[in-house]
Amino acid sequence: MIKVVYPKCAGLDVHKKFVTVCRLTEDEHSQVSKELREYSTMTADLQAMADWLAEGGVTHVAMESTGVYWQPINNILEGRFEIFLVNAQAVKRMPGRKTDLKDAEWLASLMQHGLLQRSFIPARQQRELRELARYRQSLVQERSRFANRLQKALEDTNIKLAAVATDLQGVSAQAMIRALIRGETDPSVLASMAKGRMRKKQADLERALVGHLTEHHRFMLGQLLDQLDFLDQQ
Repeated sequence: MIKVVYPKCAGLDVHKKFVTVCRLTEDEHSQVSKELREYSTMTADLQAMADWLAEGGVTHVAMESTGVYWQPINNILEGRFEIFLVNAQAVKRMPGRKTDLKDAEWLASLMQHGLLQRSFIPARQQRELRELARYRQSLVQERSRFANRLQKALEDTNIKLAAVATDLQGVSAQAMIRALIRGETDPSVLASMAKGRMRKKQADLERALVGHLTEHHRFMLGQLLDQLDFLDQQ
């Protein structure tokens, strides 16, 4: 007989809308009691599930790391129980499962006998920092996409500002683009908005700023700049 490592534990079969829970408790006579319940994944029900597990003296809880559905469960159980987040494929490869055994029962049995290897769950603060870093990276990538679309939109107007200005997001280039959106079409007026080193490129700028803008082009350029401004504020 396989040794019992965690006498009071549980296995959770987590789905989008519900979670099936198997609670195993071994008494002082080595008699194991098994109880199965199903809870919805609404927060109040998950809290009731946690209370039920605690009432049974459960110390360790196992669930598979499937999708993102385990995360709300972890939010509720974290700090109250020792959580084993386990790889679903590794669980499937474990031998000895009976065909009529529910997933939650199988997880609970493996948990009880110490046969599960947990995945690392970072601390809440670390998870939040990672989420912020991922969000920031997504904003940077999104901004890069809009900047590329801005350049393509200018090319569609026959304006070759990108061939002279190394950075369309620079002060000079931005001033010229915003003037184009407002309806300014005189290349010399537009080129006179150059600042710093760009002033030395006056003649090239005047040639590059000769284009063919329609109201549609101005609208699209305005939309793209608004998006870039919004992303910069983030």
